[in-house]
Amino acid sequence: MFAAILNCIEVVAGSAAWLGRGLSCVCVQRRDSDVSNTFDLTLAQEECLQRIQRRIDVPYDSSIIEHQDALRALWNAAFPEEELHGLISEQWKEMGWQGKDPSTDFRGGGFISLENFLFFARNFPKSFQVLLRKQEGDRSVWEYPFAVAGVNITYMLIQMLDLEAVKPRNLVGATFLKFLAENGSAFDLLYCITFKLMDHQWLTMRASYMDFNAVMKETRRQLEKELLIEDIARLEDLPSYKLLSR
Repeated sequence: MFAAILNCIEVVAGSAAWLGRGLSCVCVQRRDSDVSNTFDLTLAQEECLQRIQRRIDVPYDSSIIEHQDALRALWNAAFPEEELHGLISEQWKEMGWQGKDPSTDFRGGGFISLENFLFFARNFPKSFQVLLRKQEGDRSVWEYPFAVAGVNITYMLIQMLDLEAVKPRNLVGATFLKFLAENGSAFDLLYCITFKLMDHQWLTMRASYMDFNAVMKETRRQLEKELLIEDIARLEDLPSYKLLSR
């Protein structure tokens, strides 16, 4: 059944619908009023924004040793009990990649999406494994593919926070830069929170594969709401952070 789900996914690089039928990305479907003229970046915020933009600009390149090592590290974190036979292997489908070569799925999120996965696996291994193995809740027969969903979350966050602009044009993005200036790993941490929140919404909505887009919309709505809570001083104070476990 899971293989049948993967077979119906089409990857379209650079497209808002790159996740395929039923999993179209929600990141470009709404835009807040432009607030970029109402605030100035501090030097620290500007440097942090430029640093993460450099990360975003790095595509996954299977010919680069560092990228190969990172992919192997991801496998070892996900399946420490199972030896990986190769960077191109049918084994990758166990994680929810579309085919035997995960590099083709990174086109939607770049190398930063792999870094997000590794951060999640290393800092919140319990939550990572629970999501990977779908161990919580009353699961659908037609579940979302873990790995492909994770890359989509990276892409959604980049768009939601407007991180490719000279400075964010929406209030959520401007607010996030305050967290980023205080914590250089804020984007990776927000990724972990978002992934767990998405799965929570999935279970709450009793969703199935074709509901993925609706789940992502609700996840984004809730995340934006939490980021704009006035007395939130750090990402660990977000209500949805409590969903994570190490």
